[in-house]
Amino acid sequence: MRGTREVRDNYQIFRLTGLLDAFSEPTFRKVLTKCVEDGPKNVILDLSTIDFIDSSGLGALVQVAKKAQTAAGTLQIVTNPRVTQTVKLVRLEKFLALQTSVEVAIENVKAA
Repeated sequence: MRGTREVRDNYQIFRLTGLLDAFSEPTFRKVLTKCVEDGPKNVILDLSTIDFIDSSGLGALVQVAKKAQTAAGTLQIVTNPRVTQTVKLVRLEKFLALQTSVEVAIENVKAA
């Protein structure tokens, strides 16, 4: 997995590519947890170019969402059909804030 981080006024955007699986999950969780702690607390994850996500990746998304909520922030996930299908398969779509674009996610953060 590769990605970039962009910090704005009250949110940060991560644009990720590759696989979010058991191999990449420990590093993903460690980096995202530290970034939430350091701030800003609102996080936008752009997973629109992720090729694959497994149960380890889903677990990491849940952990990051809980970390952001605990820190009085939010986690917005920009998704693609593959990621959306995987999230819905395990019925996490109500817990994880899935968005159709980075722009929609930014509007949600600004409205919060």
